[in-house]
Amino acid sequence: MLTLHGFNVSNYFNMVKLALLEKGVDFKINVVHPSQDEAFLKISPRGKVPCLETEHGCFSETNVILEYLEETQRGKPLLPKDPFERANVRALAKEIELYIELPARSCYPEVFFGGKVDQAIKDKAKADLLNGVAALKRHGEFSPYVAGNDMTIADLMFLYSIDLASIVAKKAFGIDLLADFPEAKELLELLGRNPHVQQIEADKKAEMAAFVAAAQAKR
Repeated sequence: MLTLHGFNVSNYFNMVKLALLEKGVDFKINVVHPSQDEAFLKISPRGKVPCLETEHGCFSETNVILEYLEETQRGKPLLPKDPFERANVRALAKEIELYIELPARSCYPEVFFGGKVDQAIKDKAKADLLNGVAALKRHGEFSPYVAGNDMTIADLMFLYSIDLASIVAKKAFGIDLLADFPEAKELLELLGRNPHVQQIEADKKAEMAAFVAAAQAKR
């Protein structure tokens, strides 16, 4: 049986968790946080989560895990069969990560944990976020899913990136990131009705207060 190492507040962990649930794969969870502990570094070389443990060994990096699941597991496909369509989904997922998730992440210390982020970093994050959303408008189909009629890994990246990015945009910059992007809001509502998404959200909420308190205590 596969073991998913990580914790329920991690958005990348939740991308993989949702893929496993959507595919109907039997798996278990080992709750662990990013760590430089020698024992954990043996299965996750950078001490990151999520990490997937298989019968052949362990590896990390969310996009690699999602690709592995697509190649090895049955159940609901999260990548199209057509090579061009597959490439398009991968491009969408990568664009969301690089141009929305990562810029928002640079402001997490201030928005979520009571820290302070340099103004230059915040200015860059704001510009990158606005440009990233503009790119997603141009590239995404949202009919109703990011890449078309079916849920794909692009939707997993979208769901667990755009929500946090929207919070960052509101709290750090006073803007509604999706103000003129109704298609994105409609997709968030659609995904929010998914029972697996609701399960993941409940699990996240159950851990959130303790996670934030622990993170703030370290500052």
